[in-house]
Amino acid sequence: MARPLTIDFYHDVVCAWCFNISPRMRALAAEFDLDIRHRTFVLQDSKEAMAERWGTLAQARETILGHWANCQSASDTPERINIEGMRRARFDYPHGMEAALACKAAELISGQSGHWDMFDRLQSAHITESRNVEDQDVAVDLAVSLGHDRSVFRARLNDPETRRRVEADRQQARRFQVQSIPTLIVRNTGMRLENGPIEDLRTQLSFATRLAGRGGGAMSCAS
Repeated sequence: MARPLTIDFYHDVVCAWCFNISPRMRALAAEFDLDIRHRTFVLQDSKEAMAERWGTLAQARETILGHWANCQSASDTPERINIEGMRRARFDYPHGMEAALACKAAELISGQSGHWDMFDRLQSAHITESRNVEDQDVAVDLAVSLGHDRSVFRARLNDPETRRRVEADRQQARRFQVQSIPTLIVRNTGMRLENGPIEDLRTQLSFATRLAGRGGGAMSCAS
């Protein structure tokens, strides 16, 4: 019996392209019996990093919302990408570190499925509901909405081990030369999936399944 394809999915909660691809990968995970391993990959991890990358925090918001417009045009659910809501929000455009910690905390409590559920909930809060996912209280409230115990989740969120695990994902990304998100690497073969419509992803996964069945090109990757 063929092994399922194992895919490392590198993502950042504040990335709208990741918002587009996550539901597609959920559908394809069931169709192809995929083992998705979630990897946090924070593009900017502080307000200082945001300002350094974009010039000012105000410019960061406007530039990123320009990217959102491109994502909206490629989305299966464009109505969920609330550009004007984020433009009106009374907080700086958030960096992704706090949200990454929340995803990793959920993973440490309830595994990969917990990570994915938390990732999707945070993305909805960020992109659709215009909430500040840089605010730890927001992350904790969202965790509770998913069934986590408030005190247990907050403790795990602030545990140094959680931050260490986020940094371990970053180090792994560097080893495999991940430079943008979303990045999806088929661990069985080393193939990288190209982001696109679900039909394109399905075609790539069909090819990867055939390639893995021939036993070609497997890569070594830490779990």
